[in-house]
Amino acid sequence: MKHEEYMKELAKQANKQSDNVVVRPAHYERWEAIEPICFIMLNHVEFWRGNVVKYVMRAGAKDYDGMNAKDSEIQDLQKAMRYCQMRINQLEGKQPNAE
Repeated sequence: MKHEEYMKELAKQANKQSDNVVVRPAHYERWEAIEPICFIMLNHVEFWRGNVVKYVMRAGAKDYDGMNAKDSEIQDLQKAMRYCQMRINQLEGKQPNAE
């Protein structure tokens, strides 16, 4: 099966999943072709980079308890930036959590 056909089949299967928050969270449903986690796993994306993809892709779609939509989006974007900074720290020979 060609990669493109495989991806389409994967998307079909994902769309058949129930509304279960664990299996198919609502804040990822807007991505029709492929869920971010499927993209990350199929492409063997590193942990830090996968989290950047995840947080950027859901920014603006997931509301956190006690936060409005704008603040929730900002929080996800800050999380993505944090993973980028951790990788920069690592490349500079620092501990990932260095400030």
